[in-house]
Amino acid sequence: MKNRNLIKKEYLTKIKELKEHNQCYYEKSSPKISDAEYDKLKKEITEFEKKYSFLKSKSSPSLLVGGKLSKNFLKSKHRVKMLSLSNAFDFEDLKNFEKKISNFLNLKDNSPIEYSVEPKIDGISASLTYRNNNLVLGLSRGDGIEGEIITENLKTIEDIPKTVKDKNFPKDIDIRGEVYIGKEDFEKIKERFANPRNAASGSLRQKDPKKTKKIPLRFIAYTYGFNSEMNFKKQSEFLNLLKIWGFNTNTYNKIINGVDNLVQNHKEIEKKRYDLDFDVDGLVYKINNLDLQKRLGFVTNAPRWAIAHKFSADSSFSKILNIEIQIGRTGALTPVAKIKPVNIGGVVVSNATLHNEEEIIRKDIRVGDTVKVERAGDVIPHVLSVDLKKRLSESKKFLFPKNCPSCGSKVIKDFNKISKKYDAVQRCLSEGYKCEKIAIEKIKHFVSKEAFNIEGLGKKVVEKFWDLKFIKLPFDIFSLNYKKIEKLDGWGKLSANNLRKSIEKSKNIGLDKFIFSLGIRHIGQENARLLSQYFLNIENFNDLTKNFNFNSLANLDGIGETQISSLKNFFSNKINLNVIKKLISILNIMNAVQNKKGKLKNKTFVFTGKLSNISRAEAKSLTEENSGKILSNVNKKLDYLVTGEKPTTKKVKQAKELSIKVIGQSEWKKLLN
Repeated sequence: MKNRNLIKKEYLTKIKELKEHNQCYYEKSSPKISDAEYDKLKKEITEFEKKYSFLKSKSSPSLLVGGKLSKNFLKSKHRVKMLSLSNAFDFEDLKNFEKKISNFLNLKDNSPIEYSVEPKIDGISASLTYRNNNLVLGLSRGDGIEGEIITENLKTIEDIPKTVKDKNFPKDIDIRGEVYIGKEDFEKIKERFANPRNAASGSLRQKDPKKTKKIPLRFIAYTYGFNSEMNFKKQSEFLNLLKIWGFNTNTYNKIINGVDNLVQNHKEIEKKRYDLDFDVDGLVYKINNLDLQKRLGFVTNAPRWAIAHKFSADSSFSKILNIEIQIGRTGALTPVAKIKPVNIGGVVVSNATLHNEEEIIRKDIRVGDTVKVERAGDVIPHVLSVDLKKRLSESKKFLFPKNCPSCGSKVIKDFNKISKKYDAVQRCLSEGYKCEKIAIEKIKHFVSKEAFNIEGLGKKVVEKFWDLKFIKLPFDIFSLNYKKIEKLDGWGKLSANNLRKSIEKSKNIGLDKFIFSLGIRHIGQENARLLSQYFLNIENFNDLTKNFNFNSLANLDGIGETQISSLKNFFSNKINLNVIKKLISILNIMNAVQNKKGKLKNKTFVFTGKLSNISRAEAKSLTEENSGKILSNVNKKLDYLVTGEKPTTKKVKQAKELSIKVIGQSEWKKLLN
């Protein structure tokens, strides 16, 4: 196995690529790459997560449910989050998915799991709130937490009932589904939009509902959010109720048992996909039993009980015009092929990732080559192979730079102490903000949605402000000269004032978001949250800049040697320390919010041994849901060692020596009740 540090480097580099395309896809309804290309990048990321479980964090694409909310509409929070799904691309992915479910639920027999299966329509998700049988609110997915209020636009869609007359209809329920345009209808308006999905997105975001009504939008319902009355036990039962209530559901919905049958059905639907009247990019599998869904719960922003099984990628041939080196926030050098624009599956593609130097060498990719380009997964295409028959005689091997193209610093590969091999990813050695490209990317990260979320300070603006020397370090953002900004092309008093308001608003920030905003390598959103819960306030966190006492962090479950090493490197840099000092003096960094309701608040746990009728993963999940903390090992800060069958003798011995309470599974359950 590769060194965790190296793995995470490559992983975070790929995530950066994803974010820009998400903005084009969700916010602007104007993708720069094909769906297949997008899927390719996302596939690469999810494969990393599946192969290396320690990568799973809130930096994951699974967190990226949607895009920024439009300023044209009021917002409203979803009563139940609208989550995205993890992806599967092959039989092995599905087997792993089912295996994880079985392990989590501690299923002892090998009987096939029952799934509710439905085509994954490539449209726009929407949530419809009905109270007393009437449609009272319609929301876009938005960022998954809150959506745009587009009620009047949704009411123009004939498929959506304005009133449900059935007497058994719940008094208060959120019906969720997909807004889309049929292929035949799209042909009539295709000159105005890139693809059917963008047509649906753009139409729902019209300020005037009369304009939306002119677009032949359709709606298929598939699930619920909030529901005041649960009169059903299975997903399939709910789908049947939807039809009774007057909603359209997908005619290809099925109940299927076991992975083998899922794969067979997937093959059949994939053959038919181009004959369907709507775009589909795969199938969605949900555990049919709703009680099991509840037990399985969620990981970050994706359910454990559902997965999207994508169709195979589209591909085409093109010519490599140039190979450019992109430099990410963590210094990773990523080669990108600039190709002659080519239409792949309805989307024009002009870029393809080459991953790293090893990939280029292995496939012998050269400028001028005719290559097969594939788009699959979720965001960026990649080069599958080279057509050697069409290679020019004068072509030369691509030489990866020995020095950073931006700052000239030495480029290295990290050595993996475990595998005794060097990482595939090359990285600029420059630390802090010394490398221009790294500094710009770090500032982009700082203002991003997941960090300070400063509207009006997007990537292009950051680059422009950098070139104008308005911003060189993160704290410069809070002392911008707005008089100069309003005189710039494309700006003015109003836009400059809006930016000022957005920046002022961002000064109030939670500790977890602040830690994440610093762009510390290997510290994604989930690790930032773990650290914020540990330190509780900025004063405690800032102590790291003074005493460099990182040893205690090793007790946190999820914070390992890799993360600690990264923190040490970060805090050893004088520029980083200066940035933190200045930011603390400017900002109101709010204390970490603790769950006051949990019965296990302020209690720490370690589990050892095999538990009865419950997996260790589910036990940990239940503990955290009740505000308990999971530690990775036995130490003085531990409150309870929970033992199952055949516990680790060493852990039990350590606990007794430290006078830590050792309890069984039954005692642990009593703490929850």
